[in-house]
Amino acid sequence: MKILMLHGTSDLYGSGRILLTAAEALVERGHSVLLLLSEEGPLSVEMRKAGIEVRILRLGILRKKYFSVKGLLNRVIVLSKAYRSIQTIIKKEQYNLIYSNTTTVLVGAVVARLNGIKHIWHVHEMIVKPRFMYAFNGFFLQHFGQRIIAVSNPVKNHWLPYVDAAAITVIHNGIETAAFEHTPGKLRQELGLAKDTILIGMIGRVNIFKGQEYFLEIASLLKDKYTQVHFILVGDAYRGYEYLYDKITGIITAKNLHKVVTDLRYREDIPNIMNSLDVLVLPSQFPDSFPTVILEAMAAGIPVVATAQGGALEMIADNETGYLIPLKDAQAAAVKLGKLIEDSSLRKDFGTNGKLRLQQWYHLDAFRQKIIAFVENT
Repeated sequence: MKILMLHGTSDLYGSGRILLTAAEALVERGHSVLLLLSEEGPLSVEMRKAGIEVRILRLGILRKKYFSVKGLLNRVIVLSKAYRSIQTIIKKEQYNLIYSNTTTVLVGAVVARLNGIKHIWHVHEMIVKPRFMYAFNGFFLQHFGQRIIAVSNPVKNHWLPYVDAAAITVIHNGIETAAFEHTPGKLRQELGLAKDTILIGMIGRVNIFKGQEYFLEIASLLKDKYTQVHFILVGDAYRGYEYLYDKITGIITAKNLHKVVTDLRYREDIPNIMNSLDVLVLPSQFPDSFPTVILEAMAAGIPVVATAQGGALEMIADNETGYLIPLKDAQAAAVKLGKLIEDSSLRKDFGTNGKLRLQQWYHLDAFRQKIIAFVENT
């Protein structure tokens, strides 16, 4: 089968890593895969390393910054050009399946529908705001999705007001664990921290949804009581949202956190980072569908503290592999984190339980087999 994949970004965060895993599995199975991206980046590099062809084509990705008359006109123009280019590719090169990864990529579904091509939509998002985008994407999924993969049951349930349940299949993500099992954590040495420093980290895109501000609010409540703790931020911003770095820096200054917080920005050595941490915090302010970073923490054997919403509800066994915390109660969150800071044996037990849960429910081989079967039965 010849499969044309489309993805909205060239980074290697959760949805990009999962697409890489899916593409590798399909190629190993004997299928031909071509990936279209709007720009070069870490994902295109890793795809080519895996022997997967990548071409750069502006896909007209839908983002909040385009929600204006001028911005929407720009998207219409770019989407029209992308449509014609993709239509030429599928007709000239005889692709018989389009695989759209994330709901930000609309053009593939339209091309498939209007040209009689099979289409799969791999949905990673739970859109809460703006409300009209939820309805808009729901309409597209219902009328252009054909076959839909949801990365978790909360994601499936989220889209049911707009999409028939029979059209959605849940396939939980899986990750390669070897790098997390065999990579020593060297972040303390890099930062010049004492060996007994307890590292609490947040890894994720810098945006208004991920909760960097909430993380810093929690850190400010803990810094005086626990002097052996250091907090780590990892992640960069989408192009055009770099102003959020200044906001984070301003909060660190205002709360006098500069001695206990290190912002590492974008890093590719996630196994090193994760194996250096004692606790991972995922303070998302809107539902994260199925955060790959939680799987990575489980693979590294560290507990996870996350807001009680989205995929975290089924990924984390509360009080067994980590803690679920309230969305807007930094004091309560700090109390939960305090338990882990104070008790190394509790951290170890939670981490061990997380590893076992990962193997039982989110094993990479199961993910690969389910993706292959889903594609081949489309």
